[in-house]
Amino acid sequence: MRIEFTYNKNQVLQALRYHFLSRKEIRLMIILVNVFALASAILFYFKQILPLAFLVGSLLWFILMISFWYFLPGIVYRRASTFKDHFIMNFEEDSFSVGNERGSRPWSWESVKHFMETPNFFHLYFGSTSFFLVPKNSFASSDEVFEMRSLLKKKIKKQR
Repeated sequence: MRIEFTYNKNQVLQALRYHFLSRKEIRLMIILVNVFALASAILFYFKQILPLAFLVGSLLWFILMISFWYFLPGIVYRRASTFKDHFIMNFEEDSFSVGNERGSRPWSWESVKHFMETPNFFHLYFGSTSFFLVPKNSFASSDEVFEMRSLLKKKIKKQR
Protein backbone atom coordinates (compact mmCIF):
# COMPACT_ATOMS: atom_id res chain seq x y z
CA MET A 1 0.00 0.00 0.00
CA ARG A 2 1.30 3.47 -0.87
CA ILE A 3 0.11 6.82 0.48
CA GLU A 4 1.14 10.43 -0.10
CA PHE A 5 0.36 13.25 2.29
CA THR A 6 1.12 16.62 3.76
CA TYR A 7 0.06 17.47 7.28
CA ASN A 8 -2.92 19.63 8.22
CA LYS A 9 -1.89 22.00 11.03
CA ASN A 10 -5.11 21.75 13.06
CA GLN A 11 -5.11 17.96 12.88
CA VAL A 12 -1.44 17.79 13.90
CA LEU A 13 -2.05 20.07 16.87
CA GLN A 14 -4.90 17.80 17.98
CA ALA A 15 -2.67 14.72 17.53
CA LEU A 16 0.05 16.34 19.64
CA ARG A 17 -2.53 16.96 22.37
CA TYR A 18 -3.42 13.27 22.30
CA HIS A 19 0.28 12.44 22.50
CA PHE A 20 0.89 14.64 25.52
CA LEU A 21 -2.23 13.53 27.36
CA SER A 22 -1.45 9.85 26.71
CA ARG A 23 1.79 10.12 28.69
CA LYS A 24 1.43 8.55 32.15
CA GLU A 25 3.43 11.22 33.95
CA ILE A 26 1.33 14.03 32.45
CA ARG A 27 -1.94 12.27 33.29
CA LEU A 28 -0.72 11.76 36.86
CA MET A 29 0.24 15.43 37.15
CA ILE A 30 -3.17 16.53 35.81
CA ILE A 31 -4.95 14.26 38.28
CA LEU A 32 -2.89 15.60 41.20
CA VAL A 33 -3.49 19.22 40.19
CA ASN A 34 -7.23 18.53 39.81
CA VAL A 35 -7.36 16.92 43.28
CA PHE A 36 -5.44 19.88 44.72
CA ALA A 37 -7.77 22.39 43.04
CA LEU A 38 -10.87 20.49 44.17
CA ALA A 39 -9.57 20.17 47.73
CA SER A 40 -8.76 23.87 47.86
CA ALA A 41 -12.27 24.70 46.55
CA ILE A 42 -13.89 22.53 49.24
CA LEU A 43 -11.68 23.94 51.99
CA PHE A 44 -12.36 27.48 50.79
CA TYR A 45 -16.13 26.82 50.79
CA PHE A 46 -15.94 25.66 54.43
CA LYS A 47 -13.72 28.67 55.26
CA GLN A 48 -10.76 26.51 56.26
CA ILE A 49 -8.27 28.29 53.99
CA LEU A 50 -7.78 31.81 52.74
CA PRO A 51 -8.95 32.88 49.29
CA LEU A 52 -5.31 33.10 48.15
CA ALA A 53 -4.84 29.32 48.45
CA PHE A 54 -7.97 28.72 46.38
CA LEU A 55 -6.80 31.27 43.81
CA VAL A 56 -3.38 29.61 43.57
CA GLY A 57 -4.97 26.18 43.08
CA SER A 58 -7.28 27.49 40.38
CA LEU A 59 -4.51 29.42 38.66
CA LEU A 60 -2.27 26.34 38.67
CA TRP A 61 -5.05 24.29 37.09
CA PHE A 62 -5.70 26.89 34.36
CA ILE A 63 -2.00 27.25 33.54
CA LEU A 64 -1.55 23.49 33.32
CA MET A 65 -4.54 23.00 31.02
CA ILE A 66 -3.59 25.89 28.76
CA SER A 67 0.00 24.61 28.58
CA PHE A 68 -0.95 21.11 27.48
CA TRP A 69 -3.77 22.21 25.22
CA TYR A 70 -2.23 25.21 23.43
CA PHE A 71 1.38 26.05 24.26
CA LEU A 72 3.14 22.66 24.06
CA PRO A 73 1.50 21.50 20.81
CA GLY A 74 2.13 24.91 19.24
CA ILE A 75 5.80 24.92 20.25
CA VAL A 76 6.37 21.39 18.95
CA TYR A 77 4.58 22.18 15.67
CA ARG A 78 6.61 25.34 15.05
CA ARG A 79 9.96 23.71 15.85
CA ALA A 80 9.48 20.54 13.79
CA SER A 81 10.03 21.03 10.08
CA THR A 82 8.60 17.54 9.55
CA PHE A 83 5.05 18.84 9.61
CA LYS A 84 5.68 21.07 6.58
CA ASP A 85 7.04 18.32 4.28
CA HIS A 86 5.27 16.20 1.69
CA PHE A 87 5.67 12.47 2.44
CA ILE A 88 5.34 9.21 0.58
CA MET A 89 4.94 6.02 2.61
CA ASN A 90 5.02 2.46 1.37
CA PHE A 91 3.68 -0.29 3.62
CA GLU A 92 4.71 -3.86 2.96
CA GLU A 93 4.43 -7.12 4.85
CA ASP A 94 7.95 -7.03 6.33
CA SER A 95 8.69 -3.28 6.47
CA PHE A 96 7.58 0.21 5.59
CA SER A 97 9.39 3.24 4.21
CA VAL A 98 9.01 6.96 4.74
CA GLY A 99 10.28 9.40 2.14
CA ASN A 100 10.18 13.02 1.09
CA GLU A 101 11.94 15.10 -1.57
CA ARG A 102 15.25 14.84 0.33
CA GLY A 103 15.31 11.04 0.56
CA SER A 104 13.73 7.90 1.88
CA ARG A 105 14.29 5.59 4.84
CA PRO A 106 13.06 2.03 5.33
CA TRP A 107 11.90 0.81 8.77
CA SER A 108 11.32 -2.72 9.94
CA TRP A 109 8.12 -3.36 11.85
CA GLU A 110 10.23 -4.46 14.84
CA SER A 111 11.56 -0.90 15.21
CA VAL A 112 8.06 0.33 16.07
CA LYS A 113 7.60 -0.20 19.82
CA HIS A 114 3.85 0.50 19.91
CA PHE A 115 1.16 2.45 18.11
CA MET A 116 -1.83 4.53 19.06
CA GLU A 117 -4.87 5.37 16.96
CA THR A 118 -6.60 8.72 17.28
CA PRO A 119 -9.46 10.17 15.20
CA ASN A 120 -7.16 11.57 12.48
CA PHE A 121 -3.88 9.64 12.79
CA PHE A 122 -2.02 6.46 13.48
CA HIS A 123 0.86 7.30 15.86
CA LEU A 124 3.83 4.99 15.27
CA TYR A 125 6.16 5.13 18.30
CA PHE A 126 9.85 4.27 17.89
CA GLY A 127 10.62 5.16 21.51
CA SER A 128 8.92 6.89 24.41
CA THR A 129 9.03 10.30 22.72
CA SER A 130 9.97 9.56 19.11
CA PHE A 131 6.95 8.98 16.90
CA PHE A 132 5.63 9.45 13.38
CA LEU A 133 2.09 10.48 12.46
CA VAL A 134 0.32 8.71 9.61
CA PRO A 135 -2.81 10.68 8.60
CA LYS A 136 -5.93 8.62 8.03
CA ASN A 137 -7.22 11.04 5.40
CA SER A 138 -4.29 10.11 3.15
CA PHE A 139 -5.78 6.67 2.53
CA ALA A 140 -8.00 6.31 -0.53
CA SER A 141 -10.92 4.72 1.33
CA SER A 142 -12.11 3.52 4.71
CA ASP A 143 -11.23 0.00 3.55
CA GLU A 144 -7.57 1.03 3.31
CA VAL A 145 -7.76 2.54 6.81
CA PHE A 146 -9.18 -0.76 8.07
CA GLU A 147 -6.43 -2.64 6.22
CA MET A 148 -3.79 -0.40 7.80
CA ARG A 149 -5.29 -0.90 11.26
CA SER A 150 -5.22 -4.67 10.75
CA LEU A 151 -1.61 -4.55 9.53
CA LEU A 152 -0.54 -2.52 12.56
CA LYS A 153 -2.29 -4.86 14.97
CA LYS A 154 -0.64 -7.85 13.30
CA LYS A 155 2.87 -6.41 13.12
CA ILE A 156 3.03 -4.34 16.33
CA LYS A 157 2.18 -6.28 19.45
CA LYS A 158 1.76 -3.39 21.89
CA GLN A 159 -1.08 -0.94 21.35
CA ARG A 160 -2.02 2.07 23.47
